[in-house]
This record gives sequence, C-alpha cells and structure tokens, in this order.
Amino acid sequence: MAASGEEIIRLENVYKIFGPQPRGRAFDLVKAGYGKDEVQRRSGHVVGLDDVNFSVKQGEIFVVMGLSGSGKSTAIRTVNKLHDITFGHVWVDGTDVQTLDGMALQAFRREKMGMVFQHFALFPHRNVIDNTGYGLKVQGVAKEKRDLAALKALSLVGLEPYAYNATQELSGGMQQRVGLARALASDPDILLMDEAFSALDPLIRRQMQDEMMEIQQELQKTILFITHDLNEALRIGDRVCIMKDGAVVQIGTPEEILTQPATGYVAEFVQDVDQGRVIEVHEVMTAPDPLDPNMSLSDALQALGDRAGRFVVDAAGKPTGMLTIGDGLRASGMGSTDLAAALRTDFDRTSRHTTLNEAYAAAGRGLPIAVVDDDGKLLGNLDPRAIMEEMGRVESLIDGFEREVFL
Repeated sequence: MAASGEEIIRLENVYKIFGPQPRGRAFDLVKAGYGKDEVQRRSGHVVGLDDVNFSVKQGEIFVVMGLSGSGKSTAIRTVNKLHDITFGHVWVDGTDVQTLDGMALQAFRREKMGMVFQHFALFPHRNVIDNTGYGLKVQGVAKEKRDLAALKALSLVGLEPYAYNATQELSGGMQQRVGLARALASDPDILLMDEAFSALDPLIRRQMQDEMMEIQQELQKTILFITHDLNEALRIGDRVCIMKDGAVVQIGTPEEILTQPATGYVAEFVQDVDQGRVIEVHEVMTAPDPLDPNMSLSDALQALGDRAGRFVVDAAGKPTGMLTIGDGLRASGMGSTDLAAALRTDFDRTSRHTTLNEAYAAAGRGLPIAVVDDDGKLLGNLDPRAIMEEMGRVESLIDGFEREVFL
C-alpha cells in the first residue's frame, strides 16, 4: 500500500526530558552529545526524546519500534500533546500541536485523530455500540447518528452482530476490535496506535494485523503505529523507524531495514527475523533480457552465459517459453538447431511483490521464475540461486558489524 506522498505528521528536532528542570543542565548535556544514561547520572533527569526527526505521509502506516525506554511511546504522545516537549516542533496537517491548549487542543484531537491503546480502555457499564460511539457522544452527536456511525465502524472490524452485547462478554481480541472501531467511528484522518496489539495472544495478534491492513486498504488512513515487536513492524509498516535511548537510529522500508541495517544495533535486531517473509522478489530479480525467438539454438545457449535460464516473449511482452542449459544441450545432442525445440512452457510465474518465502516452493524446482506484471508482461528473471544468496547475505550482515566493533 503506497502513501500519497503528502506529509501529514512531522516531528522536527524534538527533545523531551523528564524531570523538574527539563530545560536546564539536562538539556545542555543532551545538546552537548551526552547519552541517556550519562545525562541521568549527572542531572537526575531522564531523556525521553533526543533530537527526533521523522515525518509520516498521508495514507501511510508508519511504525515506530524499539525496546522499552527507546522513546517510541513518548514520541506518539507528543503528536496529540499528551506530553509537552522540551524543544522542537510537532506538526500535524500544518498545525504546531504543541502550541495548542484547552478547548482548541481538545477540538483538534477530536476532529483529527483517533487513538487505540494497548489496554482496551472500554467502559464496562456500556455495551459495544455505546463504547464504539462514545467519542461521537462527547462531540455532541445525536444518538441515532452516532449509532449509525458506530455500526458502520463495527462492521469494518467484523463485530456488527455483537453491537448490543456487554463488553465483558467479548474475548480480548474482540474487545480490542471494539477499541479500533471506536477510533474509526468518528472517521479521523489519523490513527495513533500505541502497542495496540501487544496484549493479545500471538494468533489473535496476527489476525488483528491482517484485519487492520484490510481496513487500511479500504479507508487509507494515516497510521502512526508503535510496537516493540520487529516482526510486527516489518509486517505491517510501509516504513519503519527504529529508536534507541530516545533517538532515531534508522528509518526505511521493511526491506531496507532488513537488508541494509545502518548500525550493528539494527543488524542485531533483524538477525533473527525470517527474511523470506519480508524481502520481495523485485529485490533479487534480474533484468528480463529475453532471448530473440529467431536466433539459433547454439547462439541462444551461448547467450545464456551463467544464467540458469532465459525467457522468450511474444509481441505483447508476455513470456511464452524458457530455455535452460540442460534443455538446450539435450535438444542440441539430438541434432536440433531450432531454439523452439528446446523451449519449455511449464515454467512458474510470480509478481514482483511476492515474498521470497512465497516463491520458495516454485524455486525448489531449480528453474528460473518469470516475474510478470498484472498484464502478464515479463518484468524480471528470478533465479532460484538468487534467493539463497540474498538470504545468506542478510544473515551474514551482523558478522560485518561485529568485525567493525573488534577491529
């Protein structure tokens, strides 16, 4: 899912220091380059955010992840001013949120953003539909109108049949769906999701991720999502921001984070991730470079070079046959000089956004796979060896960083 490109949220040189004098000695130490632990030792203040800069585009799922104390939850709380900042700017759709206060801040929060928390934060004395429409009630929306909006939001998360059930009758996963529906009911431009699925069992958590991505395909919200789980971040994020000790370490697409870690810290994070679930075919495919169907078999064999195989395409650019060295040598050994006699048509096709895991079974045949677009035109040539080489390369990245440390 691609974002439109228009910037909706931007944190600009944001610092947040917790303590009685955040703009005093502690801030001077941070600006001077001292780390979080040293600042706390010298000043007794805690660095929440250290010169944080990132932007979120319209329609994007932007994931901020890190371990406990990394600053990820502090960052999201600056966007709706649950935290005041020590220095910097937080822009939301052109408004410097940190300058808002009182009724203006409350109105901005209601109109612009919905928030989904780790803990469901549902009212036990209200049924599902009333919990879902609570934000609209606060806005003064009439009961009939807010019930319609709540039912629509509940249908998005598959809970419309439970609208009049008591919340305590629902499972944990269903209660979290109510929390998501409540955020969607007022149709906000922005969703802030702070560890929204962290309290759920792994299977339910994955189902919630799937449902959120399906909803996103339909609604195209701007989502700022906080998690401590790298697998979750890489699975749902259009881009991922990794934080450590209040500072941004790396921002990139899931593929960039996994295949081009900026530091040893990031490389350590990604070393246990199943790379095949994240890396897509377009990362390792080669140019299609189809064979001329009119060339001789001997010329075609020579043109293969060190490739496992190459394709022949029709006038529309769609692959119609594939030549491998084995097939070519067999046909040549039987006295044929015709390229067509050596072509096989039982080759596999895939899209450029297929993951390496999804392509693995087809790659097990040991034959190149045709990478095609939605119209069936050849985009690339996927050699099974490239899958193994790329996964091996990613696994070895941490070794390179460890060598840098010890040299």
